[in-house]
Amino acid sequence: MNSSEYFYRFLEPISKELAFLAGELEHSIFTSPRTMLTHSRVLVENILQQVMEYEKMKEDPRITLKERLTLLDNEGILTLEIRDALHLVRQLGNQASHDKRKFRYSEALLSWEAIYQIVRWFVEVYSSLSIEVPAYQDPTTPKEERYDITELELRLKSLEDVLVTSMKKGTPDTKVQNEVAVTSEAAPSKMGEPGYTTIRTIEYKGDTLEVPYFLRDAFLLPQRFDKSETFLVRLGAEQQARIMSELPSNLEDLHKHVKRFNENNDKQFFEELKIFIEEEKIRRKVTLERPGELFLFYKADYMILTDSLKQIPLTKDEFIGVPSLITQLNEDGIHTVGQLPKELVILGKYKNVGVVNVARLFEQLKGK
Repeated sequence: MNSSEYFYRFLEPISKELAFLAGELEHSIFTSPRTMLTHSRVLVENILQQVMEYEKMKEDPRITLKERLTLLDNEGILTLEIRDALHLVRQLGNQASHDKRKFRYSEALLSWEAIYQIVRWFVEVYSSLSIEVPAYQDPTTPKEERYDITELELRLKSLEDVLVTSMKKGTPDTKVQNEVAVTSEAAPSKMGEPGYTTIRTIEYKGDTLEVPYFLRDAFLLPQRFDKSETFLVRLGAEQQARIMSELPSNLEDLHKHVKRFNENNDKQFFEELKIFIEEEKIRRKVTLERPGELFLFYKADYMILTDSLKQIPLTKDEFIGVPSLITQLNEDGIHTVGQLPKELVILGKYKNVGVVNVARLFEQLKGK
C-alpha cells in the first residue's frame, strides 16, 4: 500500500499520523484480524483524546479508554450510534488482546465499519467543513505481497508512537492550522511497501544505515563485498557477520573478532554494507515487479533468464576471454547458461577467475 491507495487519505489535513495509522489498520484486516482489532483501540482512543481537548475537558493521564468513553457519554457528547460503535471497537480489541481463539475477517470488518462511523462523526463535528468524508467502502483484499505479521506489528507500534507524540505538540486547533509544522517529516514513509519497514539501525562512528525488514536475516555472501571479502570470510569462521542479524548495532571494533585486521576494515565493511542494502532493494523491486521470472544477478545489475538463453552452451567459443572460468564450470558439470547460479559473484571462487572475469562473463550474457 502506498500513500495514494488507502481509504482514510482524507484525514491527512487533520492529522497525517492518524490517517497513516488508519491506513495500516485497513491493510491488516486480511493479514491479521487479531492485529487489526487490537490496534484499532489506539486509533479511537486518540480520536476521543482530541475530542476532549476540543471540549476543554480535563483528564487524568492514566485514564483508560472505557473511562474516557464513559466520561464523554455522561457529558452528552456522544450520540447513541457513536457510543455503541466505540464500545464495539473497544470490546473486540480487548478480546483480541487476551483471547487465544482464532479471530475472523468478519469481526475485523465489523470493527472497520464502526471506525468509519466514529471517524465520520469526528470529522463532521470537530473538523473543517471543507473536508468531505467519502461514502463507506469495504477494504479490498490485497493483491500484492502482504506484510509479515512481525513487520506489521512493528509498523503499527511505530505509527502509534508517532501519533501519541504528535498529540503532545499542541492542541488539535493548532494542528489543523499548522498542519505541516506539527506533522513528522518522516510520516509519509510509514506507508511504504511490505518488507521495507526499518527493523534496526547499524552505526559506525556516528554514521547510520537502516536495515529493511526483508533483509533482517539476509546472508552476507562475502563475494558481494569486493574490498571486505577476506574480512567477512575470516569473521564467518568465527561465527560472526554471516547473516545480517548477527551484526552488532555498532560496527566499531568488529575487527577485534579476528587477527590481522583493523578499524579500517570496519569502516570499509560499513560502506560496502550500505551498497549491499541498496543493491538488495533494487533486486527486490524488480523481482516483485516481474513475478515468476528467473534472473541472473550481478551486484545491482540483472538479466532475465529466458528459455532460449538457458540453452546457450558454456563453451570457450560462445564466451571469449574467460577460458579458465569456462573450463572449471564444465568440470563442475555446468555446461549451459541455465545451470549457472542465480548469484553470479560466487563464480569468483574459482581459481584464477576473480571479479574482472565474472563481470566479463555477465556482459557477454547480457549481449546475448
